[in-house]
Amino acid sequence: MAEQRIFDAHRHLGVLPEFPFYSGPAVRPDIRAPATVRQLIADLDADGAERAIVLPNYGVPDAAIAFSFNELCLQAAAADDRIQCGLWVSPRPQDAQLTAAALAMAAEPGVRVLKLSFLLGGRPSDPACRPALDQIFAVARRHGLVVHVHTSPGAASDIDEVGNLVDWYADEVPVHLVHFGGGVSGHIKLGGSRFFDWIEAGKRVYTDLSWAIGFAPRWLADEIERRGIGHDRVLFASDEPWGDYPGELARLAAAAGDGELGRLMFTGNFEKLYG
Repeated sequence: MAEQRIFDAHRHLGVLPEFPFYSGPAVRPDIRAPATVRQLIADLDADGAERAIVLPNYGVPDAAIAFSFNELCLQAAAADDRIQCGLWVSPRPQDAQLTAAALAMAAEPGVRVLKLSFLLGGRPSDPACRPALDQIFAVARRHGLVVHVHTSPGAASDIDEVGNLVDWYADEVPVHLVHFGGGVSGHIKLGGSRFFDWIEAGKRVYTDLSWAIGFAPRWLADEIERRGIGHDRVLFASDEPWGDYPGELARLAAAAGDGELGRLMFTGNFEKLYG
């Protein structure tokens, strides 16, 4: 595996403030978050990642902080041609002005992604969010961008909710389901049928295995081999600083192997999707 080239399809830039998550003391768990473009590039060098999609860091329940890192991500893409970036956008009506400003930068050099997460509020099936979702995906279609969507079990990020975006938009816009469902129930919903059903239906759906639990990487690799589809839809992603680059690398390498499937997941599918 030492000679495998690595392209990282999802990592973050920007330092968040401490916050009292879950009614506990104020903490900053994302200790490896890079504050500057120089630090990001040093991290890529240390990790051995040849290319990367870099996205605004988020997690603190204040959407304005995530939006504030859009300019920093644009600077990163301008500073090093190994880096392409994503812009934080939101479907929440109260974020309409910030989202409009972000979408106005969609044609900037280096932008390849619009990033959505419902962890900070909103819900795909909420009618109040639909106008902004329509706008976000229309901009993505116009500029040939990929929409990244966080997934995790339950609530608004569950695949039962986020899957609506695939159904509504992925005929024309690539949708990257970050974290392959993000937990046991999400993994089973996707790997058991939905991910492959969407591919067979012609949906432009992609995923990565960051945050994947135990069985999921090897099961997905086995299902891809058994079904004969999906090999071109899975990308390596570290989700640094929320993921663990060495751990993510080792798990996917063990599941995909060092043959053609491994090459596609670590580099080939990234090249196809992002050029």
